[in-house]
Amino acid sequence: MTTLRAFTCDDLFRFNNINLDPLTETYGIPFYLQYLAHWPEYFIVAEAPGGELMGYSAAALMLCVFTVMGKAEGSVAREEWHGHVTALSVAPEFRRLGLAAKLMELLEEISEKKGGFFVDLFVRVSNQVAVNMYKQLGYSVYRTVLEYYSASSGEPDEDAYDMRKALSRDTEKKSIIPLPHPVRPEDIE
Repeated sequence: MTTLRAFTCDDLFRFNNINLDPLTETYGIPFYLQYLAHWPEYFIVAEAPGGELMGYSAAALMLCVFTVMGKAEGSVAREEWHGHVTALSVAPEFRRLGLAAKLMELLEEISEKKGGFFVDLFVRVSNQVAVNMYKQLGYSVYRTVLEYYSASSGEPDEDAYDMRKALSRDTEKKSIIPLPHPVRPEDIE
């Protein structure tokens, strides 16, 4: 039976099998520790019965504009308080079992409890498997962010979709009205 639990510092030394996917953004240890310190409720890991990490998510609830690793951010006054999915990653051998959907559901529940208007995430335009999964989970493309992901080995930088899902607090669904034009990373609040 899969166990969903809070991510711990010890997990930083156990999740390489998840993070080695080329579509997974990898960060330095201080970055993960910052999320763990500020938004521990948004840092969740899925563990197999034998103790092997299957996936994690990190998110945050932010005051402007949520693997699972995330945070909360944004402005309540401007109706931009939301959960932000920073990372969602599942080890290849545990994909297609519904773990990503379950981790996203947990992050959405946390964001609802914290009074968020929506949940957002960034995904590579080329990662159609992920884009389609997020659409099945009720997310839509809010805007395209030009050259959001840095490329390696001389290739051009890659665009990202900023995808959003309105939560119950956004009764008029204003947070998911698509922007008519792309933006640059420096234009994102």
